[in-house]
Amino acid sequence: MSVDLVRIVDSIHRDKNIPKDVLFEGIESALATAAKKHYPDAEEITVHIDPENGKIQTIKDGVRVDPPDFGRIAAQTAKQVIIQKIREAERDSLFEEFEDQRGDLITGTVQRFENSAVTVNLGKTDALLPRSEQIPGESHHPGERVRAVILEVKKVAQRIKIILSRTHPDFVRRLFELEIPEIADQVISIRAIAREAGYRSKVAVTSSDSKVDAVGACVGVRGTRIKNIVDELGGERIDIVRWNESLQVLIPYALQPAEIEEVMLCQLLGRAIVLVREDQLSLAIGRRGQNVRLASKLVGWDIEIMTSDELDELIEKAVGLFTKIDQVDTDLAERLVEQGILSYDDLSVMEIDALIATIEGLDEDRVNAIVARAEVLAEESTEETPRRKGARTSPPPVAQRLEDPNPSSLSELLGDESTNESEESEDEATDHELHDVELSSELHHGNDQHEVTTAPSDADQDVEGQILHSAVEPSEDEESPAVRTGDEHGSPQSSSDFPEIESDMNKP
Repeated sequence: MSVDLVRIVDSIHRDKNIPKDVLFEGIESALATAAKKHYPDAEEITVHIDPENGKIQTIKDGVRVDPPDFGRIAAQTAKQVIIQKIREAERDSLFEEFEDQRGDLITGTVQRFENSAVTVNLGKTDALLPRSEQIPGESHHPGERVRAVILEVKKVAQRIKIILSRTHPDFVRRLFELEIPEIADQVISIRAIAREAGYRSKVAVTSSDSKVDAVGACVGVRGTRIKNIVDELGGERIDIVRWNESLQVLIPYALQPAEIEEVMLCQLLGRAIVLVREDQLSLAIGRRGQNVRLASKLVGWDIEIMTSDELDELIEKAVGLFTKIDQVDTDLAERLVEQGILSYDDLSVMEIDALIATIEGLDEDRVNAIVARAEVLAEESTEETPRRKGARTSPPPVAQRLEDPNPSSLSELLGDESTNESEESEDEATDHELHDVELSSELHHGNDQHEVTTAPSDADQDVEGQILHSAVEPSEDEESPAVRTGDEHGSPQSSSDFPEIESDMNKP
């Protein structure tokens, strides 16, 4: 019996990956429970099993006794306790194994469907792929092999529940690591991913080796590498963006293929105002605002698209609105606009300390009164100018935005005499609510390897206390940001620059 017990424990240990000491503890607990039923008058009973030879020692009230011959009821109780302990140990073992794989790519077999959710067999256990985590438009069939990332692992009663996802940005990241050896070898790193599953993704990459072109390596010869990823994603379009620490360079990359004239940063609000020509508006915004929305997520800043004339109109209107507030004269109104504050809404959400630290001559009482009045006027205002915005997932902290030096001021723009006001067309893009899984903070891959929610550093930009670029129209001897790439390889590239695979990726 002793030899059989050791053999059984060893077999369970190998099959279910449960530590031997846990199994022996469970058996000891079960035998102690059964012994208490056999000796109802005993005050204390302990059982010890030698893990080497399986010999059982039973101690009753401090005195060693021979192992009792349990009756049917006591034996049945021991059996139930042992089964329960083994199940709990198996659950804990599976939980630890899959918890360590959270965010990793895993392959399973489709088993069945339950209320539009797919049950996927992973070998040791089953996982659930909910409808909300499936790529829109895709379908699965029993017996089909499917790839997904582990989104969540949790204990439910005596089982573990594993949730898979094919919509999370990390699914794209893992596919890149699988298909592109340079990423797996960490020669190329993915700095940010913004994704709307089933439609379009933007991936920002950079290379640690000057001899390796990050974008070219990801695309592959005639687009072979990127095509494998696109096929796995069901034709989802992927834009590969070359990462740059300067927002003045990164934002035009992120908004490609649109041609950008100027990028102006509003540090206090974490917003970038991007100027484009009239014929580039729809391209920069994208269908239903998708291009600007994904670009905002990629760089971690709100991006607002407009033309030079629209900006002139907005500035003039903002100065006029701010002067209606008590304690705000024309000079203060212009200084507020220089910081990128262009509406009552913008002013009402400003942090008091940030305004005092940025604009000279303001004290706390005066700022409190101005902001409070702006909140009232913002609620009363019914003629807000339509704005083309792309919202990031979450704003960078004000303290972090203030650490970045500002490029230049808006003082020259304030001198523009433009007074013509024009209405926005009814076709303006609006923010579009889409499903977005919030797992970035839980995953453990470091180096900002998840969807970017904070602003990248801008250490190469200068001048303090000023926010927007000094001129709407670039001078003749100055390159526009769309050309000034700071990149030895020339203009921004993406997977859409390769016509041989364009038809595979241009899916709405």
